[in-house]
Amino acid sequence: MKINIFGMFVEEIGEAIGPYGLPKFRAAQIAKWIYQHGIDDFENMTNLSKDHRKLLMEHFVIHRVSTQAVQQSADGKTSKYLLRFHDGMAVETVLMRQTYGNSVCVSTQVGCAMGCVFCASTLNGVTRNLTGGEILAQVLYVNQLLQQEEQHVNTIVIMGAGEPLANYENVLKFIRLCHADYCLNLSYRSITISTSGLVPEIDQLANEGLPVTLSISLHAPNNEIRSQLMPINNRYPLVEVLAAANRYAQQTGRQVTYEYVLIADVNDQAHHAKQLAGLMRGRLANVNLIPVNSVLERGLLRPSNKQVQLFEQILLERKINVTVRREMGTDILAACGQLRHKNLTEAKVIEASDL
Repeated sequence: MKINIFGMFVEEIGEAIGPYGLPKFRAAQIAKWIYQHGIDDFENMTNLSKDHRKLLMEHFVIHRVSTQAVQQSADGKTSKYLLRFHDGMAVETVLMRQTYGNSVCVSTQVGCAMGCVFCASTLNGVTRNLTGGEILAQVLYVNQLLQQEEQHVNTIVIMGAGEPLANYENVLKFIRLCHADYCLNLSYRSITISTSGLVPEIDQLANEGLPVTLSISLHAPNNEIRSQLMPINNRYPLVEVLAAANRYAQQTGRQVTYEYVLIADVNDQAHHAKQLAGLMRGRLANVNLIPVNSVLERGLLRPSNKQVQLFEQILLERKINVTVRREMGTDILAACGQLRHKNLTEAKVIEASDL
C-alpha cells in the first residue's frame, strides 16, 4: 500500500523517503511542491531526477480533497465548500472575504459529538477525527483558488464542524504546518482556535507556547442555561471554563474571545446581558455576539435587531469589549454543519426512493 505523504512535516517526509534511497534533503523540495505549488503528481516535481520521481510514484501518494458541493453568497463575499476526502467522508470549509483579508474557516472532525442544541454539526453525530493533513488540505484548497486571483489566505479560524480540542494532536500538527516556511508560513497570531470548553486541553494549549487566539463558546451567562444549550457544561461548568481561559490569557498574553449565540427568549434578555457583564468584568476578553442561525430541527429563533442592539448596549455601558458578528453567507447555509446536513438528508431521500 502506498504511503500518503500529504500532511507530513518536512522531517517526516525525510524519514519516509530515506529507506527508498532518496536523500533527506529532497524532503524540503517535495514539501514545497506539495504545499506551496499544489502539485499532486510526482512527475511534475521537475527539480528531482527521473529516478527519484519514479521511486516516489511507486511508493507514495498525495491525498488532497475533491469538491462535492459549492455555494456562493449573492454578495460574492462568502463561499462554502463541501470537500470530500479519499475515504468518501466530507466536511465543510468556508471562505470569508473580509475587509482585512481572506479568512478560511476549517472543520476538524467529520460531524461533532458535543451536542450543542443551536448547531447543525451535531445533528448526525461524529464519524471520525480529521488528520492534520486533512485539515490542512481544506486551507490549501481555498488558497489555490485565491492564487488564481493573485490573493491568498490571510487568517484561519478553526471553528467549523467538530470540537478542535477533542482532536488535539491533529489540530496542533495542522497549526504547526501552517506556520512552517515550506507551507503557508502563516503567523500563529493569524490563527484562532474555538472550543466549547475542554478545560484540560485549554491548559495544555497554553503550555505549548503558541500565541494563537483562543475563542471560547460561552453562549450563556449561567450554568442552568449553558447546560441546556451545551451538554459539555455538565462536565466543565462555567467557573472552570472561565478559570482556564484566564490562565490562557495570563500565560500567553493573548486576549480571549467569548462567543455568545443570541437566541430569542432563551439567553437574549436584559438580565442575561447584565449577568454576562458580571462574568466578563476584569478579564482580558472580548465578547462576540452572534444572532443565531436558524436550524429547522432545533426550533430556535433569532432575536430582533432591536433586542440584539439592547443586549450590546448593556455590555458597552458596563465597559465590556463587545462586537456583533457581521453576518456572512446566511443565504448559502454558511453556519456550521448546514450544508453537510442538507447533502446527507438529500442522499438519504434518494436512497429511500431507490428501495
